[in-house]
Amino acid sequence: MTQASETNRQMTYDVIVVGAGHAGCEAALSAARLGCQTLLLTISLDSIAHMPCNPSIGGTGKGQLVKEIDALGGEMGTVIDKVFLQSRMLNRSKGPAVWSPRAQADKARYHLEMKRILEQRENLHLRQGEVSELLFAEETDVMKGVSFENREVRKICGVRLKSGTVCRSRTVVLATGTYLNSRVFVSDHAAVSGPSGFAASTLLADAMRAQGFELRRFKTGTPARVLGRSLDYTKLTSQLGDVPPLPFSYLNRPEDVARDQVPCWLTYTNPKGHRIVADNITKTAPYGGHTTGVGPRYCLSIEDKVSRFPDREKHQVFLEPEGLETDEVYIQGMSTSLPEDIQEAFYRTIPGLEQAIFTRYAYSIEYDCLNPLVLEPSLAHKQAKGLYCAGQINGTSGYEEAAAQGLMAGVNAARFCKGETPFLLGRDEAYIGVLIDDLVTKGTDEPYRIMTSRAEFRLVLRQDNADLRLTEKGYELGLATSERVQRMRAKRAGAAKELARLRETRVPAAGTKVKNGTTATLAELLARPEISYDDLAMVDQTRPDLPPEVVRQAVIEIKYAGYIEKQNRQIAKFAKAENRKIPQDLDYAALGGLRTEAVQKLSQIRPASIGQASRISGVSPADISVLMIHLTKINVER
Repeated sequence: MTQASETNRQMTYDVIVVGAGHAGCEAALSAARLGCQTLLLTISLDSIAHMPCNPSIGGTGKGQLVKEIDALGGEMGTVIDKVFLQSRMLNRSKGPAVWSPRAQADKARYHLEMKRILEQRENLHLRQGEVSELLFAEETDVMKGVSFENREVRKICGVRLKSGTVCRSRTVVLATGTYLNSRVFVSDHAAVSGPSGFAASTLLADAMRAQGFELRRFKTGTPARVLGRSLDYTKLTSQLGDVPPLPFSYLNRPEDVARDQVPCWLTYTNPKGHRIVADNITKTAPYGGHTTGVGPRYCLSIEDKVSRFPDREKHQVFLEPEGLETDEVYIQGMSTSLPEDIQEAFYRTIPGLEQAIFTRYAYSIEYDCLNPLVLEPSLAHKQAKGLYCAGQINGTSGYEEAAAQGLMAGVNAARFCKGETPFLLGRDEAYIGVLIDDLVTKGTDEPYRIMTSRAEFRLVLRQDNADLRLTEKGYELGLATSERVQRMRAKRAGAAKELARLRETRVPAAGTKVKNGTTATLAELLARPEISYDDLAMVDQTRPDLPPEVVRQAVIEIKYAGYIEKQNRQIAKFAKAENRKIPQDLDYAALGGLRTEAVQKLSQIRPASIGQASRISGVSPADISVLMIHLTKINVER
């Protein structure tokens, strides 16, 4: 790998990561761990791993991503285990396919812990500086302003900083978050700003447009913060964490993360507050016509909730502490861009918030991002060799989605530097694979967030088995440590041994709804919905003392055996389509029988396989049939 050097205000690296949010941190750490000299640039060192919106990690679908990041050797899981205020497993009343861990974070400590890890990482150089321009080899004035679709692929060679310093590199990972040409709105007041008052990145956005990048506008928002001492807790319902808490990182066990947890609180809006919002809705930035960006469908502002669901008399409000060293409380689910005085009037109609003292008002934020259809599955830009993109610049929403992309972009930037093939994960292997495949195959017209419903193989892609699915891969890459892989192998072996014991051990079935005098295997009894592993203790005389994670694997395998077997058959069928490769130089326009829309979409996205082609919006089953006939003909001719 290249040695970092500095001569005449020019520095050379293997990988430069632009932005130190959740995507940038994982990208920089993964590239450095793979031996690349890596530079991580951020406008402010105080914004590293910042949580400008909800101070939490995980949630439905998102928790699965964090477990996968950890299984591969990433950092998000280990950091949240050190600094969480409260930890809960969501959806316990449902099946294990949708169980999702979520932890309330100490926002300041999360930032400091991630910053400490970055500072101590070998091969990683952390620096405060604003990137003003991407540099390409043999860039000419003629090429500026020409769309990437109408030019040949260029090679990235570094970045220029606002200070004038040039940093050369073989690859660049763009992880700009919501800072790229960002504007913050409160009613009709707009300010050029990043989230939480940090500076926006305007020079880079202008330069990218001049270089032919096609950018679009997305938006999101964040609620107000209030002082906890101003809340009336007698009107709130407490929400407590799990005891013992289940860790995010597979390097930890419940006893490793056990601590006193902080409660969160639940309350509700009411018709009085809804009337205030409805009467002033045109004073918000979107309804007043002051913003043009597209907002997230699954994280609605209170004005959107009131407008779209006029018959709803109440909406949930979660009050979540932001840290042990601050009294600030986050009002989850109540983002808005109403004027500040009307925000106060509305929030104070909520039970428990009547005397709320505000520390930060809610706002909307609009920013530039790319259409992810311009990306390869490796997250490499199709028209900019050596340029990788991760996080909200790809049109996603959420810390976890960003971190997952960052890890993959950092790995693939490092592998590019080494002349190695990209590391890819399929939809049948990981939620990370679902996330990236959705982005590069289907694109997104709004800020994308992961959900369990997006994963067709979610019973196999559970949060509890991410290590069994991915740690070997992380170890082979050079990310996961030997300690990780040894723990995973011990868990796998232990679960297999217990599974065999349960299937072989026969016990009297009396009292278990089977005729007296008959016997059944422990597995046969455990397969019944009404019988738990603990229930078998009275007849299980040979039960060993096993770690909870080992027992959990064996129990799930038994109770959901039929469903898991069915899903494995579906995965095998899916794999056949994914293995049917499509030549990347195929001239779709020359193929007879394809509809015009299909030709356009296939030519733009360049799917790698029949499976990927079948998931492209606008490509019909009939188009796939035509494509398969042509591929068969090509193979015969060869």
